[in-house]
Amino acid sequence: MNSQGIDILKSKFRSANTILNHLIKTLSLVWAASHYWTLAWMVMLLVQGLLPAISITFTRQVVDNLVVVAGNGISAASIEKILIPVALMAGIMLLGEFLNSSGEWIRTAQSELVNDHITALIHNQSVAVDYGFYEYSEYNDKLNRAREGASGRSLALLESIGSLLQNSVTLLAMATILIPYGLWLPTILIISAFPAFYILMYLSKIQYQWSQRTTTDRRWLMYYDYLLTNSSTAAEVRLFDFANHFQSAYQILRRRLVKEQFHLLKLQTLGRLIAAIIALIITGGALAWMGRQVLLGILTLGDLALFFQVFNQGQGIVKELLSNIGKIYRNSLFIGNLFEFLQIQPTIVDPENPVAVPTKPQKEIRFRQVTFRYPGATEAVLENFNLTIPAGKIVAIVGDNGAGKSTLIKLLCRFYDPDSGRIELDGIDLRNFAVKEFRRLITVLFQS
Repeated sequence: MNSQGIDILKSKFRSANTILNHLIKTLSLVWAASHYWTLAWMVMLLVQGLLPAISITFTRQVVDNLVVVAGNGISAASIEKILIPVALMAGIMLLGEFLNSSGEWIRTAQSELVNDHITALIHNQSVAVDYGFYEYSEYNDKLNRAREGASGRSLALLESIGSLLQNSVTLLAMATILIPYGLWLPTILIISAFPAFYILMYLSKIQYQWSQRTTTDRRWLMYYDYLLTNSSTAAEVRLFDFANHFQSAYQILRRRLVKEQFHLLKLQTLGRLIAAIIALIITGGALAWMGRQVLLGILTLGDLALFFQVFNQGQGIVKELLSNIGKIYRNSLFIGNLFEFLQIQPTIVDPENPVAVPTKPQKEIRFRQVTFRYPGATEAVLENFNLTIPAGKIVAIVGDNGAGKSTLIKLLCRFYDPDSGRIELDGIDLRNFAVKEFRRLITVLFQS
């Protein structure tokens, strides 16, 4: 294998490892939010997974018993042979309906708890990160991606995992029923769904890449909408006649995004049609073989009924199962945005051994040779800046726009730390104080 092939394998391994990590984190998150409901949900899925196979088994018994009754006439014994499996099938149907109703209740409770838990995580992280993060487009993109359906994606991922578990149990039971008729039948059943699975995986990756690439564009749409509809901007929009400009920018961007979405939808529709045709051809071949076996007297009508139901439902289950894997892959990509956001670490943190903050300044606040530039900027806002503010004095800081007045206040609040130099309170560097304790001394009314 050449180096390019090795790189591709490494990339796929890293991708699979990342998705597995996201799955583990998501399950841990869901368990932390709703462990009792999650346990009840898993038990319900296992039972629901077994019911279809049990129902199909009774269907074969009903059909075969009907054939016997048709040949031997009606009697109490023959009617009993029919009624017992029919009654059992009815009981299974009632149990299925009960589990479906209970499932809605369980999922609703689980959904609310998970939503609250994730919202709390995002709120806590939004407060914990440095103030400076809010001034970068990259951070706002990450925040928007984390907020954009984070709880919805987590629940969708959970639903996909649950459906995967249920369908796996059902498929295993279906395969057990099919194996006596030939080991190749369950194999064909699985192969027939692979085209749909491949298409789903391919389109999921394209959809995720498109969503990541257009995050900033979608934020611009929200911003244009805000400018055109919010009361705080209404005066300026009218005074400077900005409405046409913002409307035009909104419409141009919106049309481009809609066009790209329709292109993705066209790919998805075409892919599903091709996969359905392939699956139909395979199903037709299997049914033709089974019909031949019945005509030759090798199998009974009950076997044919059982086979038709198992193969028809089994193919749908395999397709759904592979679809679940695709959805898990897609939702894992998106839920990664939440975990990426939650992993952001602040740089403005407490020292290991914080100094006690004075209840009231006794001497002065002093800027000593402070140099500061915003991250990513080349030009310094403050350079070798010195300032002394005596305790108990009222001081006005006046200057042109962009002179650094707001920056000075942000440094004093310790939203940022200087690149060089130090800011002192009564001779103690602000970095030696616990952040929250120090900020309790400060009251600021920022301009909007």
